[in-house]
Amino acid sequence: MTLFELLPSLRHGLNPHLDRAIWPLSAYVDASGRLCVGGVPTTEIADTFGTPAHVVDEEDFRARIRCYRAALPDAEVIYAGKALLSVAVAGWAAAEGAGVNVCSAGELATALAADVPPARIVLHGNAKTAAQLDDAVTAGVGRVVIDAPNEIALLAGRVRRRQRVLLRVIPDVGGGPHDQRFGFTLADGQASGAIKRILGQQWLDLGGLHCQLGSQLTDAAPYGEAVRQMIALMAEVRERHQVVLTELNLGGGQAVPCSSGEPELNPRALAAAIETALETVCAEHRYPRPRIAIEPGRAIAARAGITLHRVIAVKRQQGGRTLVAVDGDVGRHAPGAARGAKQTVALANRHLPTATAPVTVLGRHGQAGDEIARDVELPADIHPGDLLAVACTGAYHYSTGSGRNLAGHPPLIGVVGGRSQELVRRETVADLLARDSGWSPGTREARHAG
Repeated sequence: MTLFELLPSLRHGLNPHLDRAIWPLSAYVDASGRLCVGGVPTTEIADTFGTPAHVVDEEDFRARIRCYRAALPDAEVIYAGKALLSVAVAGWAAAEGAGVNVCSAGELATALAADVPPARIVLHGNAKTAAQLDDAVTAGVGRVVIDAPNEIALLAGRVRRRQRVLLRVIPDVGGGPHDQRFGFTLADGQASGAIKRILGQQWLDLGGLHCQLGSQLTDAAPYGEAVRQMIALMAEVRERHQVVLTELNLGGGQAVPCSSGEPELNPRALAAAIETALETVCAEHRYPRPRIAIEPGRAIAARAGITLHRVIAVKRQQGGRTLVAVDGDVGRHAPGAARGAKQTVALANRHLPTATAPVTVLGRHGQAGDEIARDVELPADIHPGDLLAVACTGAYHYSTGSGRNLAGHPPLIGVVGGRSQELVRRETVADLLARDSGWSPGTREARHAG
């Protein structure tokens, strides 16, 4: 089932100037040349909430979860909240039948505030603290992923009722990273040793295995190979300990394009690779088919989001190079920035004139690494006051955006059905000063903080 089959009404919003692989499904350009998302002109969003602003299309976000569920009907879909999370976003995921993966006290509190059932929350995280584990146990989260050796004893000492856990295993898969710092390797017996320790704990219920194969994977084959290795380990556990593990979580990592022509990993291709491997290896080991879980994050949120920036300054250099400075900056883990690819940027407030020129878009700080896009085609007459939209910024832009230069974090705006709503408000100067122990309400800075 395709996204357009899930959302047939979006066919009417198709625009030949917008790449469907990059922009939100609802994006189109209206008769006035304004980019619209979720039925809302981006100029209206900018006027109402200011810029920079992160915008997320609720229907796009929900549709991508439904697409995963349609492709893998027997699997559990768990949204990786580290990609993008707010109370509303967590609620969207839960309403579509997905669980939520959290990695911090803040993410756990946000999921609980959204009324995500604790049983459908998975606590992950490379180096969990005692406080994090306490919070998870108190909340009654459904599963805790054990990533490091000390977490076994640390968690076992904090529970007085059975707590379901998964063990993170590092399979020997060519498509994934070989230097993973967390998890337990197969070849040297780390995974087998950790399993034995967990099974020896009275209050820990080892339900299955977890693995994370990497990020931005374009080939489904590593997932199939991971299934083969994980089922073989499960069969070994059955032979040695007479315990049948019933869950296999294959993590996320499915590739998402951030500019036209880049590859992606389709959920149907992922499903086919998993199904083929399961059928073969379960028959080989005569092992009962485990419940599969997947944890897409970027693949759900990235294309649902755009970022709006107002042009502040334009500098045309000798030789034809044009620099455009905007009022935002680049996300610390922006996929384009991380891989050296240019991101997709469009003029959002007026019709694109015939003449265009290659432009480098710079963040407000103008420092090395603060290029939002390089050599993208934008109007030759671009000028201060124009509104730019950056595509495919729904994942890791808002969640990992920096507060460099005490600029404050932009708001998160949700759009759907012709309406916009502030999901998380802009961080103000007053917010920043309120956390500074050297500040008091009587200072001159305080009087100007509002």
